[in-house]
Parts: sequence; structure tokens; C-alpha cells
Amino acid sequence: MIIYLIAGIALIISYLIDKKKTINALKLTYHKLKKILPSFIIMLIFVSIAFYFVSADTITKYLGNGSQIYGMFLAFFFGSISIMPGFIAFPLAGVLLENGASYIVIAAFTTTLMMVGVVTFPVEKEYLGTKVSLIRNTIGLLIALTVSIIIGVFY
Repeated sequence: MIIYLIAGIALIISYLIDKKKTINALKLTYHKLKKILPSFIIMLIFVSIAFYFVSADTITKYLGNGSQIYGMFLAFFFGSISIMPGFIAFPLAGVLLENGASYIVIAAFTTTLMMVGVVTFPVEKEYLGTKVSLIRNTIGLLIALTVSIIIGVFY
């Protein structure tokens, strides 16, 4: 809520400083929103379907059994195809820990969840290009693998 208030105040200040530029910026924003909205809605539909098939209970069932390497690769898979905000992901990581998941599995899940986007790839591809999207996701996966191994070594 506070961020909307700050944005609104900034918009008013911008309008008072230069009405023409602010109106042009709002028009540009509107046209960009119209362009991205169909892709965003499709992405939300895929995310909803993914959440239907891959619930938190399912994730806990397969990752919370104390497995190491097998669990890590499952965590990479679940994390890469899931989309959830941090305020849901990190409590879920706590539930996984309580259910016997190792730190390496939790690290793999949370890092891929935040850094790899299989479901968001079509939108990324449209705005960043296929090459950049593939590079970004590959680097995210490699970082997730590195972080998971380091966590596994130290914990």
C-alpha cells in the first residue's frame, strides 16, 4: 500500500513539474501495458495450472523425505516450474526442513524458485529475446547448483 502511495505522490509531483512529459509517459505506459497484458494473463493461467498440479503438499511429499542428490534434482525441477513469492517460498522451506528435507534440497528449491523461470520463459522470450532468456535461465540454474553444493558441504 505504501508503494502505491509513494508512486501516486511521485506522479503528482511529476505532473506539477512537467505536465506534457507526464502525460506522454502515462500514454507510453498504457500502450506498453496493453502490449504485455495478454502475455501476462497467459502466464498467470499457466502458473495457476502449475499450482493445481504441484501444490505445497506435493512438494513437501517428494522433497521432505531426507534424500540428498535425488531430492536436490527434484527440488531443481519443482523450483524451476513453480512461481511463488518469497513470503510463501521461505515458510515452505521451513516446512520442508521440519519434514526432513536436507539443507541442500531446500537451497536447490529456493534458489531455482527465485532464479529460474520455466513458466515465465514465454514472456521473457518476448521481451528479452530467446538468447538472453536462455542465458539468464542457464546462469540461474548454474548459480542454484553452486549454491546448493556449497550449502550441502557446509551444512
